Amino acid sequence: MNSLMLDALHCRNTARPPVWLMRQAGRYMPQYRALREKHTLWQLFHEPELAAQVTLLPIDLLGVDAAILFSDILVIAELLGLSVQFPEKGGPRVEPAIRTPEAVDQLPILHVDEVLAYVTKTIRLLKPTLKVPLLGFCGGPFTVASYFIDSGSKQEFEHTKAWMERDPASFHRLLEKLTQASIAYLLAQVEAGVNAVQIFDSWASILTYSQFQAFCLPYLKRMVEALKSTGAPVIVFCRNSSLYPAELTSLEPRCISFDWHRPMHELRHSVPPEIAIQGNIDPTFLKNPKSQITEAVRALVSSMQGDPGFIVNLGHGVLPDIPMEHVQCFVDAVKSG
Repeated sequence: MNSLMLDALHCRNTARPPVWLMRQAGRYMPQYRALREKHTLWQLFHEPELAAQVTLLPIDLLGVDAAILFSDILVIAELLGLSVQFPEKGGPRVEPAIRTPEAVDQLPILHVDEVLAYVTKTIRLLKPTLKVPLLGFCGGPFTVASYFIDSGSKQEFEHTKAWMERDPASFHRLLEKLTQASIAYLLAQVEAGVNAVQIFDSWASILTYSQFQAFCLPYLKRMVEALKSTGAPVIVFCRNSSLYPAELTSLEPRCISFDWHRPMHELRHSVPPEIAIQGNIDPTFLKNPKSQITEAVRALVSSMQGDPGFIVNLGHGVLPDIPMEHVQCFVDAVKSG
């Protein structure tokens, strides 16, 4: 990791690269599944004591080098006066769905301290107990907008794609509101004590290149710029990020998280050394025998040998059907060098 990230995150001064996991706690953990038998997902997100408990699971059980706040990118819907549901089956739902310019114009931006106080309380509960950095996060404006618009839709992104083409001006107004709300949310997380933040613009992968330039990059840039005064490093991620190293570099974040579609050592050539990079093993690879996992991790670490700005990570979150012992093997392989 580069010196800027080291100073900000107080990472361990070891010869090996740090190892993190995106979306660390989840269904691959028996301990998490046991909690889910007793509590709804809504409760786990909204009750600070429970959210803190889940956040600590990967630290206590796997020994990764950073903790990722247990929350969801869609809790920000509450900051705009909407409701978010986490049903037992299917994905989350935002209600009511936002599908007209009039609905956009009526969205308020409420106060983070009032509406999302349970998130900042979780952070404050965690900080005294953690010996590793704590990462906060939010969704990218485009990704969150797609959930607002297509929540409950039978066909993936049908209303989002149609709206962008039909009325880009009002679509930009929605992105503008989401950007303002997201900046306020991230600033509140930093004030509460997170050491860094990550922006997940996962669904940017559905866009054409020109749409990516119009509907993603400008808003991500504003978010990165707004956090610079805090000194907290900003990490950016989107699916297909390996297609856009130059574009993501132009945002000037402190770190870029890459997927697995290109070798990490090749991606490093497109990213200046003052920007850290993290990734990028395909999460599905953790289904393979542990010997293959160890071999792949060692090959990745070897290919990045001597790079002080490299963080080992998966190219996306841990899949629910990955055996936990395979995740542990991944972490241990990094630590063993």
